[in-house]
Amino acid sequence: MNSSSSAKESTTPNMEHKKATHRKNRSFAFRVHEHVKLGHKLSETLKGKLSLGARIIQEGGRRNIFKNIFGMEEGEKVLKASQCYLYTTVGPIAGVLYISTKKVAFCSERPITVSSATTGESHKVPYKVLIPNGKIKEVNEGHDVDQKEQKYIEIVSQEDSEFWFMGFFRYEKAFRNLQKAISMSI
Repeated sequence: MNSSSSAKESTTPNMEHKKATHRKNRSFAFRVHEHVKLGHKLSETLKGKLSLGARIIQEGGRRNIFKNIFGMEEGEKVLKASQCYLYTTVGPIAGVLYISTKKVAFCSERPITVSSATTGESHKVPYKVLIPNGKIKEVNEGHDVDQKEQKYIEIVSQEDSEFWFMGFFRYEKAFRNLQKAISMSI
């Protein structure tokens, strides 16, 4: 009998439980690290998370936030609300991706500054995206070529607009709910 098989035989159920818990915690810690490192500054990212948490509590949950920002149709249900980043030409924007039975929507955690074309004045507004499920042409999943653990979801609209979402805590769950929402609209 070799040493590796004797080591396997000597493990107790308690040791196996500890190993599984360690893997799970390491996995959660890894997901948090991947999510946070996409932000520009750690302090700004943490302020955004705290602000979002307070807003979720104040408004009574993510479903109510979705309803207030994007409205809800009769019979519409929110399937998943995932913290993530929308990748733009100026870099990633932290926010929440809402997946409902009728639409996919994103709203930034913090407002962005835009200038008025007519007056030149600066205004702070949330960055929002709304795509009706029936207008989604395709959904693709992928990963960074250099960092395979960094996964993203690409949504292409019928107008050929592309939206790239990344930095999910639970990537697989978000992708599965997105597929479910689109299949419900067909």
